[in-house]
Amino acid sequence: MVASSRSLSPSRGTTALVRRRIECGGDRLWQFEDFRELPFTAVAQALSRLTRTGAIYRVSKGVYYHSRQTAVGRGKLNPAEIQKITARLKAVFPPGCTAANLLGFTTPNAGNSEIAAGARRLPGKGIGPAAVIHPRRPGARASLSEIDAAFLDFLRHVGGASELSPEETVRRTVELLSERGRFERLVKVVDSQPPRVRAMLGAMGEQLKKSAAALRRLRGSLNPHSRFVFGNFVGLPYARAWQAKENRRDPTNIRDDADFQ
Repeated sequence: MVASSRSLSPSRGTTALVRRRIECGGDRLWQFEDFRELPFTAVAQALSRLTRTGAIYRVSKGVYYHSRQTAVGRGKLNPAEIQKITARLKAVFPPGCTAANLLGFTTPNAGNSEIAAGARRLPGKGIGPAAVIHPRRPGARASLSEIDAAFLDFLRHVGGASELSPEETVRRTVELLSERGRFERLVKVVDSQPPRVRAMLGAMGEQLKKSAAALRRLRGSLNPHSRFVFGNFVGLPYARAWQAKENRRDPTNIRDDADFQ
């Protein structure tokens, strides 16, 4: 029989109340405001204890997620809950494989999801087994649409998540960039990106015959003595003119290149 909160210390009594409410709530997000009638400090301690025991996951500062226990373990974070997370966190956008999937470079797979945050510091650990949050991505992308932000992240990873051939990856990427206004929107925020992203954007912009002023701006942001890993985009017609290294290399091993200077 569960002891009454009156027989417990204030802190333990609050923990018991918070745990009971969370367990009865099913799969959902929780914030401090959901317990506004309880002492703030006691609620914070209760949520911290529940996180340490694995009863809930800490999504971000003051945001927690609870999933029901099933016969095979804790339930996975479902897409609806991910949408709630992205609605509550500022400057979020799809990274990695999620970005590639959104842009049509991979086969849809709902088994795992990723979201990324801008300036806000988030835990590197996942939200349970089904979702991953990537912290400290450039916050300048906060003003972009989901597709534009995904496009930048796809370039950042030199198309490494694409399931298409390199030639088809290049064709589809240039086609996406040719959509009205996208190149111009990306040029406005690209200063926050690694130099290789600016170089790839310039090579594609030149292929699409974009404005000379925009191309000069991109060119001027690059160290003329550096060479950049283009990955799947090394086959772009203007890749070498925009300082691409001739070999693709492993896209997961690009952080030691001159493009991070």
